[in-house]
Amino acid sequence: QVQLVESGGGLVQAGGSLRLSCAAPVSIFSFNAMAWYRQAPGKQRELVAAITNVGSTNYADSVKGRFTISRDNAKNTVFLQMNSLKPEDTAVYYCNKVRHPLASWGQGTQVTVSS
Repeated sequence: QVQLVESGGGLVQAGGSLRLSCAAPVSIFSFNAMAWYRQAPGKQRELVAAITNVGSTNYADSVKGRFTISRDNAKNTVFLQMNSLKPEDTAVYYCNKVRHPLASWGQGTQVTVSS
C-alpha cells in the first residue's frame, strides 16, 4: 500500500515558524498537483495550500502571506513553510493529491501553536 509520510510538526509559540515535509511515493507524486490539508479538533479537513507539478501555487485565504508550499520533484517531497503562526493554525496537517481520487491518508503531523 502506498504511503504518504508527513513530518516536521511540533509545539511552537504564536509568531513562530515550522517547516513541514511530506515524502510521497512516485506513483502519487509524479505529474500530480499536491496539497497540504489540515484538520483541527471538531472541524472538517480543509485544503491549506496546493502546488502543481510545475510549481504554480494556491493558498487558502487564512494562510496567504504566511505559508509557502514548495516541492522537490527529484525527491518526491512537498514542503510547507509556515511563518507567523497563530493559535488557530493548530491542527493535524496532512499532504495528498489535489485531484480525486485521493491517495490513502498518512498519519499526519501535529502542529500546536500556543498563545
